[in-house]
Amino acid sequence: MVSSKNPTNFSPRGTVEEVEQGSELMPKFDKDGLIPCITTEVKSGVILMFAYMNSDALTKTIQTREAHYWSRSRSELWKKGSSSGHTQKVIDIRVDCDQDVICLVVEQKGAACHVGYHSCFHRSVELGTSSDVKKVRLVKNEKNKKYDPDLVYGKKNR
Repeated sequence: MVSSKNPTNFSPRGTVEEVEQGSELMPKFDKDGLIPCITTEVKSGVILMFAYMNSDALTKTIQTREAHYWSRSRSELWKKGSSSGHTQKVIDIRVDCDQDVICLVVEQKGAACHVGYHSCFHRSVELGTSSDVKKVRLVKNEKNKKYDPDLVYGKKNR
């Protein structure tokens, strides 16, 4: 991973005014060299997934217009869809006011979720039904999987 002393190929962080209102990209990576990334679908606005990027993933995403992320579990850079064929063409990259969160707006080909659903956010928390949070249930938003992840990734790779 990238050193937290010089974690990026990007401009160093400027003043609060430069970061919050300027026109230069100065992303704030955490101590592990990562920045959170929310990915949404351009046509529907649906939140597809949440992942992290390191400097290389953000650089490759900007340069190629294809979504790249940092896999914390595998400790490696990955291009979305390299195994599954379920790719993300980047339409827009947005950054929040502090430049510490990235939002990709993508054209999703196939499904985004590695367990087979269109969105990783395929369940909702059932609100107001129990005073005991240990008994709060999840409700499915998507009824059917878009693909069988065991066929795509194999049971051992999941």
